[in-house]
Amino acid sequence: MKQIFSKQNRALLSELVRTDFKLRYQGSVLGYTWSLLRPLLLFLILYIVFVKFLKIGGDIPHFPVYLLLGIVIWNFFLEMTVQSLGSIVGRGDLIRKIRIPRWIIVLSSSISALINLLLNLVVIGVFMVVNDVDVSRTILFFPLTLIQIYVFALGVSLFLAALFVKYRDVNYIWEVVLQAGFYATPILYPISLITNENVQKLLFMNPMTQTIQDARYEVVTHQAVTIHQVFDGGWYSFIPFIFTLGVIFIGTIYFRKESKYFAENI
Repeated sequence: MKQIFSKQNRALLSELVRTDFKLRYQGSVLGYTWSLLRPLLLFLILYIVFVKFLKIGGDIPHFPVYLLLGIVIWNFFLEMTVQSLGSIVGRGDLIRKIRIPRWIIVLSSSISALINLLLNLVVIGVFMVVNDVDVSRTILFFPLTLIQIYVFALGVSLFLAALFVKYRDVNYIWEVVLQAGFYATPILYPISLITNENVQKLLFMNPMTQTIQDARYEVVTHQAVTIHQVFDGGWYSFIPFIFTLGVIFIGTIYFRKESKYFAENI
C-alpha cells in the first residue's frame, strides 16, 4: 500500500494528469471551456427536442436540472471509459522506455474525467439556484453515489484498457455499446414512462441507471424513481452494487494479468 501511494507515484500521477489536460485541449481556442460547453450544448439540443417538441418530463419537477444531471453523469462515464480505453496504447513509448506502474496511466485518465465532472457539477449548482431547487438532506448521500459511479467506471476502464492492447477492434465495439447504453439508460426520459414493471426492473440492473436515478433523487427531486421503490426495498435492489464490485474486481485482475505483456504487445 505504501508503495502504491509513494511520493514518486503521486508525482508521476500528477504529471500525467496535467499532461492529459494540456494535450486534450491543445490548439483549441476555447480550451478548457469546452469541458463545460459540451454537456451544456448537448443539454440544450435534447431539451428543445424532448421537452419543447415531444413534451417529455412535464410531470417531473425541475426537469431541466433533472435532465442535465443525467447527461453530466453519463458523459463522465463515457469520457472516463473512452479516454482510458486507449490510454495504455497512447503511452506506449513511455512504457517501453521506463518502468512505471501501468495502473497509474489509467488512473490519470480517470482523474482527468473526474475533474471535468466536478466542474460540470458546479454548473449544475448554478442551474439549481436559477430553478429554485430545494436542497434536502438527501444531497448528503450524493458523494457516495459519485463514488459508486467512479468505481464502476474505473473497473470498466481497467478492463477495456488491457483488452485494447490485444484487440484494437474493442474501440469500435465500445462505441456501439455506449450508444446503445445511452438510450437504454433513462437519461432523456423519465423511467416512469415505462409502464412495464419487469422492464423497469431490468433497466435498474444497470448500475448507470441506478446511480443516475439515485443522484436525481438525492439532488433534484424526490419524485425520481429509484431502485428501492421499484423492488420495494427487497434484496434485488442491491444487485447493481454487487455488480459494481464484480466489475472493479474483474477489471483489476484482468489488468494485472495482462500488464506484464503491455510493452511487447503495444
